[in-house]
Amino acid sequence: MKFLLLFLIIILNCQNLSAVEFLGKFEQGSFILGKIKPNSKVKIDNKKIRVSKDGYFAFGLDRDRKNNVVIIIQENGKTKTIEKQVLKRKYKIQRIDGLPSKQVTPPPEVYDRIKKDNILIGKARSIDTPYDFFKDKFIYPIDKYIITGVYGSQRILNGKPRRPHYGIDFHAPEGTPVKAMMDGEVTLSESDMYFTGGTIIFDHGHGISTLYMHMKDIHVKVGQKIKKGDIVGTLGQSGRATGPHLDIRLNWFDVKLDPASILN
Repeated sequence: MKFLLLFLIIILNCQNLSAVEFLGKFEQGSFILGKIKPNSKVKIDNKKIRVSKDGYFAFGLDRDRKNNVVIIIQENGKTKTIEKQVLKRKYKIQRIDGLPSKQVTPPPEVYDRIKKDNILIGKARSIDTPYDFFKDKFIYPIDKYIITGVYGSQRILNGKPRRPHYGIDFHAPEGTPVKAMMDGEVTLSESDMYFTGGTIIFDHGHGISTLYMHMKDIHVKVGQKIKKGDIVGTLGQSGRATGPHLDIRLNWFDVKLDPASILN
């Protein structure tokens, strides 16, 4: 009888919790937007994450995630656990042959430079601000383009498998104006990084950031607030680029997400 009573109390507590809303597919590489009652607490895989004053939160699923995602909601002393299956995706294989060897394997003398670049990028991606710009609709960074590279694709350069591609490549003429996809704050602005060339990172809040690579010109600086649609620079082919294009990346802290999941 005591067990039955305890069970009924647990069920009633869960039923009294507000509904949780999710926008986004629970599949590898996806950005997920959540909505819960304000002042609630949320944990993703036992990691506490920010909830905005309006009840919005965000997280992401990496490219190769295999296990389910566990979401714990705490509201008014009550707890609810939600487990979502993460669907697998098939990724494209992209082969590029005939590249100069230095574009496939960087020379040892630039390793220190690459390490410094990675530290700067990692620091910018680790920022956790209360901004909640991520909850609004993102726009495409340029108006006319051809997509030449997609998220998750495995690139094989001169016959050698490389790390997966974690962004979307937009091909357009060099000098094409590039727009901010969402309101945010500039957390990195570098004109000459080894791999990524002209590089900008924007913080959109709660660990959600976008990164623009291979820029020709950069019109923003660190600490600057930008609005969706602002021209932040021009498309180029700086860094280790094989031609003029804009490579866009999306992150939830260090988790690399598919930018298509915020654009579509």
